[in-house]
Amino acid sequence: MARLSRYAFTLVELLVVLAVIGILVGLLMPAIQAAREAARRMSCSNNLRQMGIALHNYESAFGRLPPGGVVNRTGVSDSWSFHARLLPFIEQAQLQNLIDWNLPYAMQSQVASTRVPIFLCPSDPNDRRRLDPQPSDPTFAHHPLCYGVNMGEWFVFDPRSNLGGTGLVFPNSRTSISSVLDGTSGTLSFSEVKAWAPYLRDGGTPSLSNVPAPNSPASIAALGGNFKQDSGHTEWVDFRSHQTGFTTTLTPNTLMIFPYGGKNYDVDFNSSREGKTSTLPTYAAITSRSYHVGGVQSGFVDGSVHFIANSIDFMTWRALGTRNGSEVVQENYR
Repeated sequence: MARLSRYAFTLVELLVVLAVIGILVGLLMPAIQAAREAARRMSCSNNLRQMGIALHNYESAFGRLPPGGVVNRTGVSDSWSFHARLLPFIEQAQLQNLIDWNLPYAMQSQVASTRVPIFLCPSDPNDRRRLDPQPSDPTFAHHPLCYGVNMGEWFVFDPRSNLGGTGLVFPNSRTSISSVLDGTSGTLSFSEVKAWAPYLRDGGTPSLSNVPAPNSPASIAALGGNFKQDSGHTEWVDFRSHQTGFTTTLTPNTLMIFPYGGKNYDVDFNSSREGKTSTLPTYAAITSRSYHVGGVQSGFVDGSVHFIANSIDFMTWRALGTRNGSEVVQENYR
């Protein structure tokens, strides 16, 4: 009988095929990653757009914007955040109904530990709860956010005079759309921040009012304070600027290096936390940061959303943080 011939791949041929497949995968992966990032960036932009609509709906309902927290006459408070007051306008009315406004957020873990998807950028890898044990509740936890509200250039609040800064909101603010004299298309409402950010706090410097905003990251870091390694922007319920705000002291993604324990950290700064003192003003350098390449997504008071490049002019960025600074802002930054 004639012997049947059998055909098969040689080892060399299999290795060549595997090598070709590996090369193709290597070529396709950057394109796949770019497509995923484009989708995440679009989702991030949509979050900001929805928050901008909520801002206008709140103002239509109440005749003013939500305050950037409420501080009593003694200057001491653990107030609920600007974001907590927007909840019914982002389809989270049931969550807001759980809030007892007469009690501090530190006593209401069910609300604080709830993840609110619209507050989170899908590109931020730190979408996780932070355990914060309280005497009354050892399981108390917080959930972060990625979009800070505009609290101005540098000065945020002085409890001695109840004066606020140049931002869209501040503690005890009663601003409205009509308060935005620089124009709604030239004033920031929200901008991206990184969750779990390290920061300096409560150094008490500067302690005077009307201190000009510094221009150098090194000069701000040199002011010092108590170092917190990874808890900034981890509490969407907290009204303080280092948790739910940003300032335009430094342009987007500017590094402010603070060495600690043999490592360098890119930090934020808060001279005295709002609601923790009745005698010291709050100055803050809370930089807008993101995990998108080249810049940050930012919302404007008119409801529009734009990608702001890291290379934006320093003074232009500062001007976008003021509601009534009378600056003329060119639109070529977009």
